[in-house]
Amino acid sequence: LSSGEFVCQLRGLVQRPELAQDGDFVIGGIFSFQMNIKINVSLFLPPSFDFREFKFAQVMIFAINEINKNPEILPNIKLGYKIYNNCGTMDILRAALALVSGLKDEISDDSCTESETVQAILGHSGSGPTIAFEQVVGRFQVPVISHFATCACLSDRKEYPTFFRTIPSDYYQSRALAKMVKHFGWNWIGAIAVDNEYGLYGIAAFIQAAQEFGVCTEYSEAFSSSDPPDRLQRITGIIRHATSKVILAFMSHREIKLLAIELYKQNITGLQWVGSDAWITDPSLADNEGHSILVGSLGFSVSSAKIPGLEGHLRQLHPSQFPDSQFVRDFWEDVFHCSLNNTANTPKKPCSGFESLQNIQSYFTDVSELRFINNVYKSVYAVAHALHNLVTCEEKKGPVYNESCVLTKHIEPWQVLQYLNTVNFTTKEGERVYFDNNGDSPATYELVNLQMTNKDTMEGVTVGIYDASLPESHHFIMNNNPVVWGNELTKDVPVSVCSQSCLPGTRKVLQKGKPICCYDCISCPAGEISNLTNSIYCLKCPAEYWSNKQRDACIPKEIEFLAYDELLGTLLVLLSLLGVFLSMIIILVFYYHRETPIVRANNSELSFLLLFSLTLCFLCSLAFIGWPSEWSCMLRHTAFGITFVLCISCVLGKTIVVLMAFRATLPGSNVMKWFGPAQQRLSVVAFTLIQVVICILWLTISPPFPFKNFTQFKDKIILECALGSAVGFWAVLGYIGLLAILCFILAFLARKLPDNFNEAKLITFSMLIFCAVWITFIPAYVSSPGKFSVAVEIFAILASSFGLLICIFIPNEHQSHFENIK
Repeated sequence: LSSGEFVCQLRGLVQRPELAQDGDFVIGGIFSFQMNIKINVSLFLPPSFDFREFKFAQVMIFAINEINKNPEILPNIKLGYKIYNNCGTMDILRAALALVSGLKDEISDDSCTESETVQAILGHSGSGPTIAFEQVVGRFQVPVISHFATCACLSDRKEYPTFFRTIPSDYYQSRALAKMVKHFGWNWIGAIAVDNEYGLYGIAAFIQAAQEFGVCTEYSEAFSSSDPPDRLQRITGIIRHATSKVILAFMSHREIKLLAIELYKQNITGLQWVGSDAWITDPSLADNEGHSILVGSLGFSVSSAKIPGLEGHLRQLHPSQFPDSQFVRDFWEDVFHCSLNNTANTPKKPCSGFESLQNIQSYFTDVSELRFINNVYKSVYAVAHALHNLVTCEEKKGPVYNESCVLTKHIEPWQVLQYLNTVNFTTKEGERVYFDNNGDSPATYELVNLQMTNKDTMEGVTVGIYDASLPESHHFIMNNNPVVWGNELTKDVPVSVCSQSCLPGTRKVLQKGKPICCYDCISCPAGEISNLTNSIYCLKCPAEYWSNKQRDACIPKEIEFLAYDELLGTLLVLLSLLGVFLSMIIILVFYYHRETPIVRANNSELSFLLLFSLTLCFLCSLAFIGWPSEWSCMLRHTAFGITFVLCISCVLGKTIVVLMAFRATLPGSNVMKWFGPAQQRLSVVAFTLIQVVICILWLTISPPFPFKNFTQFKDKIILECALGSAVGFWAVLGYIGLLAILCFILAFLARKLPDNFNEAKLITFSMLIFCAVWITFIPAYVSSPGKFSVAVEIFAILASSFGLLICIFIPNEHQSHFENIK
């Protein structure tokens, strides 16, 4: 091609910036000074100026001018700016493309090397528009730095490789909101979002974080300011009928205003609002009807800061500074209610030319709370520091490996992008500015509470902070400022739970088909406790412990054994002593009448031995009462076995003597010489020794021992004597039974002897009682619980002993007494 021949021509109209200034390096800016949305007048606000957006643009200009005056940053280099005022995604995208391609209508081969591409683009405030144009300009390696676009999706470096922001990602805001909700004990909330990337990504991140902290969402809805009115009315209906009293609103100031107006009209009050940073500190909230609905709202916002000199810059604004800006003229006319166009047919008075913002009090000139404003300020300085590091770079030491430094006039946006990744500086206020690998800033927030200060004026009061750089336990910290709640009738923290807390002694059981926050409280079963609120399970008490009535503590189990000091034990002791007493009385009577025929006829030696053994039987029952010990356990069963065998052996001897005596009365019989006193003593000793051997074997192989029985009763410990060897126990008992049956048979055979031998009848009857008692003992012993089984065994010992004593000796006692009378 020949020199000067046109190579490229722009198709369509050139879009001029609203505010512009030439410079060696130009920074682009995209803001939306004016909201022009076609909406339903009955529900939506009319188009109006957005002073906050215009203020953002002026802060950008202020920061650039401040840098141009600062010899320490970019010395001898002037920064310029191109700031676009566009509303709507398509217009914003056109502005971004204009910043990338430049403003020339046509480019020749002579000027094709003269790029008009800006070094970086600041903005937009909304996540949706930012996502749209970042995907385009990112292909040209142009850095985009947003002060307000918080969508967590923008942290994806593959999708948005040139995006940076001086505001934390919604990922951190969502986690901060979830922690705050958990902190106040709200586990049942509603969630409403704006129907775009900002709201949908934000609410999704919040719900995910909330689930980690045990917070459930009753409903999740989304709408936008351009939706039909019935969409908003449907959402207010959901709010009216919901049981949750806390609502998270992840939306912009436009949507929250619409929602507040509709709720105000329907008189839906008493709600606690949790707001996202897009609206929680917006100054225009108090401008609309129904703003009282939002009093008490809580939400996180970026930290406030001071920017020296900014107020003076804002108050010096004049249309003459930007003669080509229609918006500045409209802004001026709106503030002073005058017309700069003297030829126009307007009811407004002409502007005098002496109007000044020096004495005007408005949001535009207010610098008392600079939150997102400070983010714009930091964005400009971040680009300036990147350019400064690029201009003053040292060979082979830049962020791009093995790259040489470039001349100032040849600096390209992709090089600025590389240096932005390494930016690290501190502002005049001491705030450190840097970006992580995803282009995100450090996550630091202030917890803001909307409170009424003056009539119809809301102010965001800082009541806490959130700093993700601190340890986990110190992320969220409240300060001493009082919190105003959404329900103005109470000073207490509102309650928003699906189910009330389960007190200690109960556990949570999830309700079928509902979230985990909805549950029933079920009392712990006996033997289990829960000593924490909202316990999900009950703990089993240790073996020696049992749950109290409240099921919130384990207490030692009641230890049960047959004690001397209880009524049953006392009665058995008295019966035992009564038996001993009667035995001793009979011994004394028999001893006193030892020379009488009746006593001598009853074999006095065996009778005294029988009375002695009965006394031991009565006394051995005492070994069954009291705290079981190792010695008492061995003593009670062996003493019982030996004494009863001694007793039955004596009765058996007496029975044999009766039979022998009858045989001896027959003519020619000398049978008595075979069972004389010596043989009687030997039989008793022999029978008793067999039991002694059995007991010795039992005690040697597996003796009885004290045992805590946990199985018979769940809430009691039964102290008892374990048998050790069941074979030993039943051998002892069986041997006693064997002797008793043998004695009974012999006595039964002698029952029809003449009256002179009526002792056989008494022995028969006593053995009948003895066998009946011990046969009845077996099922009674097995079925009796706890200490009553021991009482049954003692009763059997006493009953059988009393049976023998009464049946054998009392008739003889009466007969001896009768003979004395005669």
